[in-house]
Amino acid sequence: MSELTGNCLVAQSGGPTAVINASVAGVVSEALNHECIEEIYGGLNGVHGILNEELIDLAEESQQNIRGLRHTPASALGTCRFKLRRDEDFARILEVFEKHNIRFFFYVGGNDSQDTANKISKLAQSRGHEMRAIGIPKTIDNDLVVTDHCPGYGSVIKSICTTVREMALDHEAMGQHDLVSILEVMGRNAGWIAAGASLAKGNKENPDLAPHLIYLPEVPFTTEKYLEDVRRVLSRNKHCFVVVGEGLVDPDGNYVSTSSGATDAFGHAQLGGCGDFLQRTVEENLGIKARSAKLGISQRAAAHCSSQADNDEAYMAGEAAVRAAISGETDKMVTLIRGDEDQYSCETGLAPLEDIANGVKMLPQEWINEDGVSMNYQFFKYASPLIKGEVEVPYEHGLPQYTRLSKNRVQKQLGDHKFE
Repeated sequence: MSELTGNCLVAQSGGPTAVINASVAGVVSEALNHECIEEIYGGLNGVHGILNEELIDLAEESQQNIRGLRHTPASALGTCRFKLRRDEDFARILEVFEKHNIRFFFYVGGNDSQDTANKISKLAQSRGHEMRAIGIPKTIDNDLVVTDHCPGYGSVIKSICTTVREMALDHEAMGQHDLVSILEVMGRNAGWIAAGASLAKGNKENPDLAPHLIYLPEVPFTTEKYLEDVRRVLSRNKHCFVVVGEGLVDPDGNYVSTSSGATDAFGHAQLGGCGDFLQRTVEENLGIKARSAKLGISQRAAAHCSSQADNDEAYMAGEAAVRAAISGETDKMVTLIRGDEDQYSCETGLAPLEDIANGVKMLPQEWINEDGVSMNYQFFKYASPLIKGEVEVPYEHGLPQYTRLSKNRVQKQLGDHKFE
């Protein structure tokens, strides 16, 4: 295949993670090594910003800023949950690519983002604009198919486990056989994040260690069993610590709680409220004091408690995306492949974008114990390597110092885009 020469564009989409910027740092660092990449651009706020021709020159950023992305949470380039629906929107994206000679496109995101990257690439091919599109996986939900795990997952469960341990000590001191504490976590329709809270026990299968009960979307929820579970825990402990995934469903497959039926741009239900529901259920049926906490976005933004293993793999995925595109690959997403040895190792691979788009990887049933509220050793073996190591975050005056890009704008060459 002949060498392709031109500019590259990297953008981020969907919910941020504690390590999503490490992937951008990987893209920039690797792109600087290849002469066929002439300019390195960043798209502000995903495809929404690309439609507006809002591009920045990442090559002009200081190396200190690029290095700082390794320990900075949120999406440094900005993100969006914007769905390309109209033909004119796709045509506009391609027009921006043509005007700025974008030949390499790297999109950091989850299921819907990979679908978007695939559609943009297919349109470019149909119109004769030679380019290569490579997706870079990102999601705390860990629900992308094909890849063993997703950058962002290890850090979010490391943060949640830390919170569980700290809260459990507080509740152990306060509990007098009359305290139930519920922690609601993200994860949408898959229970990967909720299951990850089980690592707070370490490698001990001690039922007296928090979390005592974990409720997963993969296990249909009934009020009767929940109350029975709580009674059982309180029969031997001063307090009961519950972790619940936001996508909890009843035996009919209906969400136990949603945010007033609202949906996002992609039609996904806005989940949340399971913790409050479980709190009310305990108070109304057992007359026991209960508390509910919802971490919300703080769980995905906790870079001060992120995983070095996760950070390294996110950076590696960014590097691998550039190398794949340079070698002629396109319409692929970088995947993480776990080694076969007992000692954990990870390398990158590639999978077709069309295999990833809109799929959901559920937590394996065989990793859930028969009680339906705890995880077995198979899950511990899978998840524990992903939280290893601590990212070194610089502090100043007692507070973490994060990086903000200077965002030197690339001059626009097109008129404003009209949105619907």
